[in-house]
Parts: sequence; structure tokens; C-alpha cells
Amino acid sequence: MAYAILSFGGFLGIGSRVHPIPWEKLSYDLGMHVYRVNLTREQLRNAPTLHLDEADRPSDRSADERLYDYYGANQYWGY
Repeated sequence: MAYAILSFGGFLGIGSRVHPIPWEKLSYDLGMHVYRVNLTREQLRNAPTLHLDEADRPSDRSADERLYDYYGANQYWGY
């Protein structure tokens, strides 16, 4: 998996967009059994998004590069 998908905003799934987030930006909280992100609402509002029905489609390399550049994350295909 190239990234995690975070849903943010919308109402009952209508008009919502999802935020692909590189895995290295998530940390797992063992006590709460949840993933946490250290991002502000403003960072999420300005982050690259997809429509929910696009989230399972392959994207082009330039879109992935913009995503990883936005978060300052290591590109998974560079390993």
C-alpha cells in the first residue's frame, strides 16, 4: 500500500474527499489501538485530495510526487 486514506469533512459521504497520507506520517498508538497523525486542520485542508471513488485507482507518478513532496515524506518508489 502506497499510503493511508483519511476521510475528512463531507456529510454522510456526500461530497467528501479523502486525503492520501504517506504511512511514515502515521504513528500507531498501542494504548488506544489507533493510528495518529501529527497534522493540523489547516495542513489537511491544504493537502492533496481525491474523490472517494478515485482512491482505489492508480495515480500517475507526478500526482504521487506532489503528495509526498507536500508532506515531506520519502517516496516509496525510491527505496
